[in-house]
Amino acid sequence: MFLSALLVLPLFAQQKPTSKPAAAHRANELTLAGLHPGRDSVSRASQLNKPIGSGEVRPDGQTLWVDPCRGGSLIVDSDKKNLVQVIRVGANPAASAKCASSGASPWKTGLGLRVTDPTPKVVQLYGLPDSKSPSTRDGQPLELWYYAFDWAGPDVPQVMEVLCTREQDGKPGRVVEITLAAPSL
Repeated sequence: MFLSALLVLPLFAQQKPTSKPAAAHRANELTLAGLHPGRDSVSRASQLNKPIGSGEVRPDGQTLWVDPCRGGSLIVDSDKKNLVQVIRVGANPAASAKCASSGASPWKTGLGLRVTDPTPKVVQLYGLPDSKSPSTRDGQPLELWYYAFDWAGPDVPQVMEVLCTREQDGKPGRVVEITLAAPSL
């Protein structure tokens, strides 16, 4: 027994000490389209989006803005007190060719993520998602990236979902939709 311990010892002595793995990059998100879910009202959403239009209140209680020039849509779910609970920004392929050059969409996260951004930017800003799952929309294969921010405390939005096209032929996927939800959900 003593002899076998001596034979093993030199193997351990030759190993280089390993450094601790770097802490995983994580960042939480507070806003989407300039709105803080759980804190901002639908009237604030209307003020911010006045240049795009008044917003359509749908029968399900959601308010919808469509930006025909940039090909985007903004959907806001609110509670009975008219506080924004869920914010969803997506691509709307019905962009009008009649619009003058309108630049990038104003609808982005607080850290600067926009619809159409490449998926490596999502990882750069927020780290790896807590989970990825396959999804589809209109027959297009997509991935749903799920971020839970419960580690950041109870007063911040708790969930962000990023719907992306899949990487194909070595080209990174692109963001199709971003959803940010209040802590009450």
